[in-house]
Amino acid sequence: MNQIGFPLVSLIVWLPALGALLLWLLPRDNTAAGRIVALAAAIGALVAAVPLYILFDPSQAGYQLVDRVGWVSDWGLYYSVSVDGISLWLVLLTVFLTPIALLASWGSDVANPRLFQGLILLLASGMTGVFVAQDMLLFYMFFEFTLVPTALLIGMWGSDERRAAAIKFFVYTFAGSVFMLLGIIGLYLIHGQQTGVYTFDLATLLASLQLGAIRIDPLIEQLLFLAFFIAFAVKVPIWPFHTWMTTAHAEAPVSGVVDVAGMMLKIGAYGLIRFNVQLFPNAAAWAAPAVGVLAVITILYSAWVAYGQSDLKRLLAYASVSHLGFIVLGIFALTSQGIAGAVVQMVNSGVTTSALFLIVGMLAARSGERDISSFGGLWGTMPVLGSLTLIMVLASIGLPGLNGFVGEFTILLGAWLSPVLGWGFVLLAVLGVILSAAYLLRMFRLVFMGEVPAERAAMPDLQGREAIVLGALLVPTVVVGLYPNILFGPMQVTMQQLAQTLTQTLASR
Repeated sequence: MNQIGFPLVSLIVWLPALGALLLWLLPRDNTAAGRIVALAAAIGALVAAVPLYILFDPSQAGYQLVDRVGWVSDWGLYYSVSVDGISLWLVLLTVFLTPIALLASWGSDVANPRLFQGLILLLASGMTGVFVAQDMLLFYMFFEFTLVPTALLIGMWGSDERRAAAIKFFVYTFAGSVFMLLGIIGLYLIHGQQTGVYTFDLATLLASLQLGAIRIDPLIEQLLFLAFFIAFAVKVPIWPFHTWMTTAHAEAPVSGVVDVAGMMLKIGAYGLIRFNVQLFPNAAAWAAPAVGVLAVITILYSAWVAYGQSDLKRLLAYASVSHLGFIVLGIFALTSQGIAGAVVQMVNSGVTTSALFLIVGMLAARSGERDISSFGGLWGTMPVLGSLTLIMVLASIGLPGLNGFVGEFTILLGAWLSPVLGWGFVLLAVLGVILSAAYLLRMFRLVFMGEVPAERAAMPDLQGREAIVLGALLVPTVVVGLYPNILFGPMQVTMQQLAQTLTQTLASR
């Protein structure tokens, strides 16, 4: 339902896109005006998201603040967007990171800044659309649209191997999403043939499945599950679908990485919850042990490779993959604790990983280097940046009192209580936590401790704009660590409803 009679969710989705359109109306050489317009559009979406949080009723399950308009009604196709307890925080994170991505590039000398900022805004609209789309075909369109600005950001403003990285990213993710399109068409036809109502509406499909209005043969359900799983496993990505992501991260521009690392990868994990687990609980229970194995391999393999990296961005890229393995493990624990922990960890890792990538970008901008061996002792010359880096490293490895601990602990608890996983998966995942501490603390020691090289002794500490960007990311890192119910509260009823469905499914097996 839409409690306020105003298309608030649509406003949040389309404000960044409107800002991108306004950029094209400005003179090409008016860089200052372009930056102001882009930042105003991003901040406008963030401001609009404040009443979204205030108006959201955490005591109600299901979709809220629905905007629904007939698109091709005869085909059951609607423009339908809304939020629920799962998507709320992912929307808020997206609109929070977008102005940070723009501010991160504010002082950098990028070619064609108008196009650069416009692509970041379009990417923000696309990602927000993914999280709020209630129509399956609309979800697919937003999902595919995010590929275009991301590939262009990497291919036009990335590092030396940017074109190869952009092509690899596009081909991998586009090929995976073809399977999702087949799954969407399959669900559409099944519902229409059994009920006479052809619809792409997620809420209608979910209700029909739960009430028994449609029945899917177990083999067909497993095939549909796999079709969606392939698309989202590539997007997350988990092993062995991960190779595009580390290359894309390493070659992407720093501000583009904030959005890619902070939100783009969460689209895949969100899809696993929204489609694979919610729509196909029997197939999810069938596949959970195998997916749990892939998740554990992702955690351990990526952590091991990260330890051996000398390039700071590649190290963080593999660290991101490892953390996403924890998220997938939580989802396929099929418990309310595991899935809630996964959603919380999506938000938390989006904040801390973005901060660490920005810090690497600041170091690279000052030195022209990303190799760990070219640094050392920077804490003595850059005490503010060194202190903030240490906080983000400790948050990333799950220190109690910071946000990373909340998500990791809840995921591990959910996996321990899981009827389809259990303590063996937890022990292996804990080994991943230990490895995470090893490579991140090693990185911090080599970069910020010891003797500072002579050529690095004059590197300046944080500047004003950089301090604002990292300070903004520091706030949720500390606040969520101390008051985790800020995140858990709004999703509690939704998780209870999902857990009830999963419990009934597992009990009937």
